[in-house]
Amino acid sequence: MPQNFIDCDREQAFLMPPSLRDWLPADHLAWFVIESVERLDLEAFYAAYRPDGHGRAAYEPSMIGLVLYAYSTNVRSSRAIERHCRQDIAYRVITGNRVPDHATIARFIVRHEGRLAELFTSVLRLCAKAGLVSSGVVAVDGTKLSASANSDANVDYDRVAREIIAEAIATDEAEDEQHGDARGDELPPELSTEAARREWLTRVLDEERSAEGELDEEGPAGLDRRPYSFMRRVLASDLGKELYRKRQQSIEPVFGHTKHNRGFSRFHRRGRLAVRTEWRLITMSHNLTKLHRHQLVTVRA
Repeated sequence: MPQNFIDCDREQAFLMPPSLRDWLPADHLAWFVIESVERLDLEAFYAAYRPDGHGRAAYEPSMIGLVLYAYSTNVRSSRAIERHCRQDIAYRVITGNRVPDHATIARFIVRHEGRLAELFTSVLRLCAKAGLVSSGVVAVDGTKLSASANSDANVDYDRVAREIIAEAIATDEAEDEQHGDARGDELPPELSTEAARREWLTRVLDEERSAEGELDEEGPAGLDRRPYSFMRRVLASDLGKELYRKRQQSIEPVFGHTKHNRGFSRFHRRGRLAVRTEWRLITMSHNLTKLHRHQLVTVRA
């Protein structure tokens, strides 16, 4: 009896057109990204193209789904995205079995970088509707990431000089409009004389001492006009210590996951807007993957 193996005939043509729906399971992240993008408001993206349809056909703004899925799977290079569109089934499903050139992908991101950054809020709304976001404690923190600096821009003294001069001219015009013929640094009438200044300082210092005394009696919940001092007092309280400990489970894991698990430790694009867009894409894809996992758990529960 001959050996029995499953047949593998790579020359066999499809007898019927294949359906992309059969290529991935229904709960795959690619389908979730596609359906999420369909729910986003892309009017600003469509407005960037000619309404009359003249010219060479462009890829639909729904290419956002390709960019978001790529970032969700830690693929950020345009050339790497193109390679995946050729050999990765999930990418081929998202693109409808088309393979956009890496230059097309890069130009799409540059063309819409401001609009891509604004989609961050829309993704947060989706997370809120799923119950993943609620109003409460907001942790604000920072982390250091390497950047791709442009050495030419750093040493272009002519450009720096032009920007400084333009900023000075704009400042002068704004101050002229605000102050007219006045210098702009004149003291108010109540402080124009020495006697008036002494009286004002005495009154303000007495009020400050009175406020600090009330704050010591009332504790951290009292009013302090100096935000930094007030925050130190709040953090020193039992409630403040409890809130501060939540950083270990709120913001710090996000940075750790982004930099170590996802391998994002360096910005690849240059310029403030480009870097902002790249960071927003990283955080959007992070939120989308969390939302996808949440949906899977909800369905299976």
